[in-house]
Amino acid sequence: MGLDRITFDANVMGGKPCIRGLRVTVGTIVGLIAAGKSFGEILKAYPYLEEEDLREALAYAAWRVEEIELPLAVA
Repeated sequence: MGLDRITFDANVMGGKPCIRGLRVTVGTIVGLIAAGKSFGEILKAYPYLEEEDLREALAYAAWRVEEIELPLAVA
């Protein structure tokens, strides 16, 4: 999966998935879209973002929801 715009850095937003190392999390973008904001409204509020950033945020969120997390086996 080519999600090169989604970055992780422990020093940026506590390591949450962010857009291109900026202080904008995937959760922020997904939350705005869920609240009914259009891509145009989001890009106006965050002029340093690009439409592809928003698409990758959605793709990453969809992928994470489908990922299966297995509990660690107790030895």
